[in-house]
Amino acid sequence: MAKILAFAGSAREGSYNKQLVRVAAEGARKAGAEATFLDLRDLPMPLFDEDLEAKEGIPANARKFKDLLKAHQGLLIACPEYNSSITPLLKNAIDWASRPEEGEPMLACFRDKVAAIMSASPGALGGLRGLVHVRDILGNIGVLVLPDQKAIPKAFEAFKEDGSLKEPKQQEAVEKIGAKVATVLAKLTV
Repeated sequence: MAKILAFAGSAREGSYNKQLVRVAAEGARKAGAEATFLDLRDLPMPLFDEDLEAKEGIPANARKFKDLLKAHQGLLIACPEYNSSITPLLKNAIDWASRPEEGEPMLACFRDKVAAIMSASPGALGGLRGLVHVRDILGNIGVLVLPDQKAIPKAFEAFKEDGSLKEPKQQEAVEKIGAKVATVLAKLTV
């Protein structure tokens, strides 16, 4: 069974992107995968700093994040857009996780992962511009990012109270993205 880690690059309690990635994770589950939701707020990490790393090593929460990445073959990542780019929270988590530990190959927790990215934003483009940067970063560190993606505009009115999307076609499209990661992983591990 494929194991997929689902998380958002947002710490906000009522984050639209957390709701969005949960919808995708449900699609992965329906396709037969095991999907684990991670709230990055539960793993606070200091700003990446090589001097801090040299003095104290990789922080405990960054190590926990790396271990979760290593334990999953697939990733579902919802990426809020900050000033047309990636959020500092998501970039910082990626930067810490990319640091090699003794005896570990470079980028061990990212290489050969299969990922899908998505975004939700109050704006008219739904966070689409930020996805370009996230796709580029992930691709450069060895993640196979599927071409399927979804951006949900006007997120403040897109979700029901239960976290699902009001528009059935959007709900279906996001669930299909989660299912696609599960399907691709199943094909790659046969």
